[in-house]
Amino acid sequence: MASSELKILVTGGAGFIGTHTVLQLLQNGFKVTIIDNLHNSVSEALHRVKELVGPKLAGNLDFHLGDLRNKDDLEMIFSKHKFDAVIHFAALKAVGESVQHPFRYFNNNLVGTINLYEAMAKYNCKKLVFSSSATVYGQPEKVPCVEDFQLNAMNPYGRTKLWCEQMASDIHKSDPGWKIILLRYFNPVGAHESGRLGEDPKGIPNNLMPYIQQVAVGRFPELNVYGNDYPTKDGTAVRDYIHVVDLADGHIAALKKLFAKENIGCVAYNLGTGQGTSVLEMVAAFEKACGKKIPIKFCPRRLGDATAVWASTEKAKKELGWKPKYGIQEMCRDQWNWAKKNRTGYQSKKA
Repeated sequence: MASSELKILVTGGAGFIGTHTVLQLLQNGFKVTIIDNLHNSVSEALHRVKELVGPKLAGNLDFHLGDLRNKDDLEMIFSKHKFDAVIHFAALKAVGESVQHPFRYFNNNLVGTINLYEAMAKYNCKKLVFSSSATVYGQPEKVPCVEDFQLNAMNPYGRTKLWCEQMASDIHKSDPGWKIILLRYFNPVGAHESGRLGEDPKGIPNNLMPYIQQVAVGRFPELNVYGNDYPTKDGTAVRDYIHVVDLADGHIAALKKLFAKENIGCVAYNLGTGQGTSVLEMVAAFEKACGKKIPIKFCPRRLGDATAVWASTEKAKKELGWKPKYGIQEMCRDQWNWAKKNRTGYQSKKA
C-alpha cells in the first residue's frame, strides 16, 4: 500500500520529537492526525510544520486537542477516523520530576497508554510504534546497551516506559495480530535545520541541551551540572545524544517495517549514535557552536540518574535499515540556530 493511502495517529504530536516526526511523515506522503493536550507543547509548532511542508501537504494534517486519560477523547477520534497505525509519543518525560511526583507519571503515562491500547483494540488498529526510552536499562552492568539486556529502570519515569513495553508484549502474546515496534531513545537533541522547529520546554529545562541553550541566550545565568564525581573521564555523567531528525527518520523506518513485514511480533530497537559523550564534552561542543562561554555551577547528583549509558545500534541498522547521519557538532549547530532564532521558544515573534 502506498504511504499516501495510509493514515497515522500520532499521540503527543505537537511535542519536540512529535513535530519533527510529523514533518517527516507528511514529507513521506502519509496522512497524519495528532491528539495532544498541549501540556508541554504549543499549537504554534504545528503551524510551523505546515509552513515547512507547504500548503499541499499541510492539508494531510489534522489536530485534535485531547487527553489520552479521557476515554471520550479517544472514542471521538477513533470513531471519526480509520487509522492504519499509531505512533505513541504522549508522555511526561523528566526523570527528576518523576522521582518527586510519581503519581503524576503513573497517571499520565500509564493510564493514558492503557486507554490508547484499549481504543486501538476496539477499532482493530493493531500496528504501533511506541516511544520508549534508554531509561528502561537503568544503570547497565556494561555498555553499550544491547536490546536483550536485563531491564532495570531506576526511576518512576523509566518504570512507566518499562511497564508500557511489558503491556505491549502481553497484548501481542494475547493476540498475535498485533505488530509493535518499541523504540528506545537515548538523548534526543538538536533541531530542524530551518531553525523553525526545536525543543521548547516550559520552566527550567530537565534535559541538558535546552538548558545549555537557554543559558547561551541569556534566559538563565548559569548551567547546573548535576554531579562531577562520577567514575567517568571528567567526573560528569555520560550519555548517548542523538539528533532529533535522525530520531524522526528512525520512526519512518519503523513504520515502513510495520507495513512491509508479516509477523514482526513485539520487538525493541535502540535509537542512538553508539557514542558516549560527557556533560562537559557537550558543553564544550556547544560553546564552540555558539562562540560563547557557558557558566557552570556543579550541584549534587540527582536521584535516579545513571553514570554512563550509550547504545548499541547494530540491530536498528540491520533490521530497520536505519543509521544516524549527524554527530555532536551538527547537533549543537542546529540547536544554536534554533535558539538564536527563537530566544524565548515558540513564544517569540514569528521569524
